[in-house]
Amino acid sequence: MKRPIRVAVTGGAGQIAYSLLFRIGNGEVFGDDQPVILQILEIPQAMSALQGVVMELEDSAQPLLRDIVISDDPNVAFADANWALLVGGKPRGPGMARADLIAANGPIFVTQGRALTDHAADDIRIVVVANPCNSNCLVAKANAPDIPADRWFAMTRLDENRAKSQLAQKAGAAVADIKKLAIWGNHSSTMFPDFENATIGGETVESVIDDRHWLENEFLTTVQERGAAIIEARGKSSAASAANAALDTVRSLFTPTAADDWFSAAIASDGNPYGIRDGLMYSFPLRGDGRGKVEIVAGLRLSDYARGKILATEDELLAEREAIRDLL
Repeated sequence: MKRPIRVAVTGGAGQIAYSLLFRIGNGEVFGDDQPVILQILEIPQAMSALQGVVMELEDSAQPLLRDIVISDDPNVAFADANWALLVGGKPRGPGMARADLIAANGPIFVTQGRALTDHAADDIRIVVVANPCNSNCLVAKANAPDIPADRWFAMTRLDENRAKSQLAQKAGAAVADIKKLAIWGNHSSTMFPDFENATIGGETVESVIDDRHWLENEFLTTVQERGAAIIEARGKSSAASAANAALDTVRSLFTPTAADDWFSAAIASDGNPYGIRDGLMYSFPLRGDGRGKVEIVAGLRLSDYARGKILATEDELLAEREAIRDLL
């Protein structure tokens, strides 16, 4: 049996964590021969609820789950962690603007970044899920100087999955038939799901869906506004689909990317081939080597339409960076 890996998860009593913790423990993410130790962080007020989650994990009798550590101290929760899924954050309240949400979450990720750099394992990799995830990731990364920049990822896989689902429904195809669907930019209403470079069954999207008006309008807005639509319909934000996307992201980071595909995550923009300003956490089309290293897919043809969308989401990220400048 392999040596256990330590997986830190924040916001452990929340809905997203509730949907992912059991899937980590049952071998779905890291493999059916990889033992794991879960290290779960919560705020003091939620520790009782977290204890209930631990009881359920224990009652699931998962043979790969070797131990569970819970704490309200990030220095404890991140100790020797090989992976960190930063799920917990301050949610957006009534009347709260995005800028307010960014400001409210910033200090949380300052603290977590410092704890990670001080206590995590040398091979730590971090996926930030809590919104606004691009900026939260930027703050944590800036406060973790000992962790290499290429270990940080902000989740845009939920947007990618939503976009694939919409294209599959429109085309009458299986979701597995959708390849090379990348999300550019911010996990927000400005992100761009790049249908121009995507394929359906090996054919370009536009050769299968001969409806540019639908692609530029209904498709785009449905993907960009899906989170709000779920809140309106369900009364709660995305949880199971967000957890699924977080685990998809982790799998894509340690599984070699197929030659005919790529995936999406926000990474440090420094030195990228598309001219996006350095110093952002920006989502690109990526390929992974199966060992946690990724590279941006270079050489994609971008129309003036696509370039305009890509620059618009860059502008939003630049504005967000200014709002948190004092935390970087």
